[in-house]
This record gives sequence, structure tokens and C-alpha cells, in this order.
Amino acid sequence: MSDKKSNASAYWKENIKYLFILLGIWFVVSYGAGILFKDTLDEFRLGGFKLGFWFAQQGSIYVFVVLIFVYVRIMNKLDKKYGYDEK
Repeated sequence: MSDKKSNASAYWKENIKYLFILLGIWFVVSYGAGILFKDTLDEFRLGGFKLGFWFAQQGSIYVFVVLIFVYVRIMNKLDKKYGYDEK
């Protein structure tokens, strides 16, 4: 029973690690690119809009959606690694 408990503990520890990494990426893109580095990014244009504006309005949303798919892929691998995948 303790082996199963330690397996579950390791699974959640790794899950939380990935979650914080992905949320950190999203934070850097949304807050960093959209607010902190806006003036520097505004020197470039994407689709006729300043890049800082684009990140603040659209970029962080696109990155978040991509990170959702990355999280699903990572979790599927993690589930298989620890034996929690559906059979």
C-alpha cells in the first residue's frame, strides 16, 4: 500500500512541477511581453499592429491555448509513466 502511496505522491509532485513551469511561461508572455517589455516590442509590427499591443490583446491568449495542449500531452505521458492511463 505504501508503494502505491509513494507512486501517487511522486505523480502529483511531478504534475505540480509541470504546472508551475507552464504557468510561469504564460505569466512571462502575458505580463512580461504585454506590459513590461511593451515599449521595446512596439518597435516591431505584426499584422499592422504594434507587437506589444498584439501580445497584450492576442498573444497571451494564443500562448495559453498552446500551453493547454502541451499540458495535455505532458499529462498523458505522465499518466503512462505512473500507470494511471486508461486501458
